[in-house]
Amino acid sequence: MAKPIPLQLPPRDTREELHSRLQSAPVEHAEALLAGYEVLQGLHDSGVLELLRGLLSSGDKVLQVAVDATRTPDSFRIIRNLLLLVKMLGEIDPALFEGFVQALPEAMQTAREQGKDSPGLLSTLNQFRNKDLLRGIVVVNSVLEVWGREFFSAANSQSKK
Repeated sequence: MAKPIPLQLPPRDTREELHSRLQSAPVEHAEALLAGYEVLQGLHDSGVLELLRGLLSSGDKVLQVAVDATRTPDSFRIIRNLLLLVKMLGEIDPALFEGFVQALPEAMQTAREQGKDSPGLLSTLNQFRNKDLLRGIVVVNSVLEVWGREFFSAANSQSKK
């Protein structure tokens, strides 16, 4: 009959393995370590590390202040309104919204330049001949029309409750 071969493995020293990995890490990961040190130095220079250290030392106090601030009715309305704004922005076609975003700075600059001297009645009325102004009025009228319908239908449904 065959005899089993005795196999004696030396016990594993996990601390020694970790130590050897730690010794070779700076050489293997030198670039990453240098980049990490630069990020850490930037956080230190900007004061972010001090802020984080302060937050960690104050612990539950900061969390309690934040929670207390969100328990007011105003905070609930703010959060709800922000969610509605995000939902509304999600429903707008980006191409349409991009046109509005690009037009707004130009319109503000034009209004600032033209608003230095108050326009007369005839020059104001003459602007209504501009096709682009009339198109803008159609957009604003459409928004106001739909908003008025929704506003009063919501008011009527709330008054019936």
